[in-house]
Amino acid sequence: MITRVTHQSAQRTSLANLQANLTKMSTLQAQASSGKVINKASDDPAKAAEAMALRKEQRAADQYARNTQDGLSWLTTVDTAITSSVNFMQRARDLVVQGANTGSLNREAREAVAVELEGIRDALLGQANTTYIGRSVFAGSSNGPAFAADGTATPTFGPVERRIGAATTVRVDADGTAVYGSGATSVFALLDDVAARLRDPADNVSDALSQIDDRIRSMLSVASSVGARTNQLTSAQATLSSQSLSLKSDLSGVEDIDLAQTIIELQMQEVAYQAALGATARVLQPSLMDYLQ
Repeated sequence: MITRVTHQSAQRTSLANLQANLTKMSTLQAQASSGKVINKASDDPAKAAEAMALRKEQRAADQYARNTQDGLSWLTTVDTAITSSVNFMQRARDLVVQGANTGSLNREAREAVAVELEGIRDALLGQANTTYIGRSVFAGSSNGPAFAADGTATPTFGPVERRIGAATTVRVDADGTAVYGSGATSVFALLDDVAARLRDPADNVSDALSQIDDRIRSMLSVASSVGARTNQLTSAQATLSSQSLSLKSDLSGVEDIDLAQTIIELQMQEVAYQAALGATARVLQPSLMDYLQ
């Protein structure tokens, strides 16, 4: 049995093939110009879903990286303030040792030591109210300064934390009362008391040395905790940087074209399209009279 192929069916077949070739060539041109395999979800739904999932992970990793950098800035500010405070306290200790030598200092010399201690007290209050981008690093999540002018700590509402992973948060501030004390037990009250006692020639302030040493140890203890958290954030930063590069590579593998391969395919498709144009032209060429003959 011989299958009958009409001129009209041959035209439809040729035009359909021509359109298919043109569509494929258009797709390759879009990929070559954009550099992406997927220009819309319908191009490859499975790969589009994979790319969306990778982009979601990438956005999360980028946010964690920003949180980590912000946390490092907070902790660096805290560490600098505590280091400066320890230095001030060491100077205060030297002055107390000097002031305890009652037989070698006259009234004017003791007054000078007292005035310097009061200056150190004010400098420590400034360190205790250190801020980062307008937020006190020793006041927790509360607004305003960590300490009032009289050295009393203001109420706090909780620690400042930064999320650096799906299930990991790190505290980036420090408890001001752990560093400086508060009220009558604060370092400010201690230095005020020593300065007042120095103005009494009969008073020996040597007993204040142990209190100063206790406060220095408290400061160093908090500084050690800050250092540990800084190391944690530094490690997380390195991990997130590596993760970000890995996600970029994975996304590129899903979305990006092989440029050389795409150009070759485009050239081949252009040749096929030109051939299809020639074949279609021949099919459409006969007239009605040619067909009737």
